[in-house]
Amino acid sequence: MYILLAVIASVAGIWICGKTADDMGVHDDSSIVWDEVAGMMITMIAAPISWQTMLVGFALFRFFDILKPWPISYLDRYVHGGFGIMADDILAGIAALASLHLLLYMGVF
Repeated sequence: MYILLAVIASVAGIWICGKTADDMGVHDDSSIVWDEVAGMMITMIAAPISWQTMLVGFALFRFFDILKPWPISYLDRYVHGGFGIMADDILAGIAALASLHLLLYMGVF
């Protein structure tokens, strides 16, 4: 059920973020946060719920969202509109999800 909610939030975010950006006359303004919420939802898929996992998941998501390693940087620069606003955060969420589960598997925390 949680995965379905993350998918719905991501798909709905394409329209929500695109419409909001158009109405504001901006592209991916920092006041548009739906994309970050969806990215965090993706990060926490199938993760055990604890403050430690939430903290590490948040740190990993922000790491990928701020530094934007390739291919996240490509999406951020060259994909526009609502899909572009959502795409880099979706990919950052997927990268953080994989990293979080790798750390959990390795028993780091």
